[in-house]
Order: sequence, then C-alpha cells, then structure tokens
Amino acid sequence: MPLIRCPICEKRFDQATTQAMPFCSERCRKIDLGRWLNEGYSVPVERIDDDEESEIAEGFGPRRAADDDDE
Repeated sequence: MPLIRCPICEKRFDQATTQAMPFCSERCRKIDLGRWLNEGYSVPVERIDDDEESEIAEGFGPRRAADDDDE
C-alpha cells in the first residue's frame, strides 16, 4: 500500500497502521485539534461592507434566484 504524508509532522506512513487518519498518530491528531480550538486555523469568509450588513439585518439583503420562485 502506498505511503501517505501526515499533514502535521510530514512523516510518511502506511494508512493501514493508524486509527488516527489522516494523521500518523493520535499525537498529531490532537495537535491538529488544538490548532482548530485555539483558532490557529480559520475558514476564509467574504467580508461585507456596513451598508450591506444593515440591509441584511433589516431583511432587505440581495435577492437570490430562490427568492424569485416564491412569487
């Protein structure tokens, strides 16, 4: 079976030898979890300006194609 690389320590390992996939060990799995919990990682978001934010809060946000189906 081909070796894969752990995303944390970059060690190459056989995926059949671990229960912590996609990590090589439980230690690397916990390091990754800690990074998420401590906000070391983030999901990119699209920033909106203040005008759009106030329109959305008032319920007057941009129309979507699904909105047209209701009429």
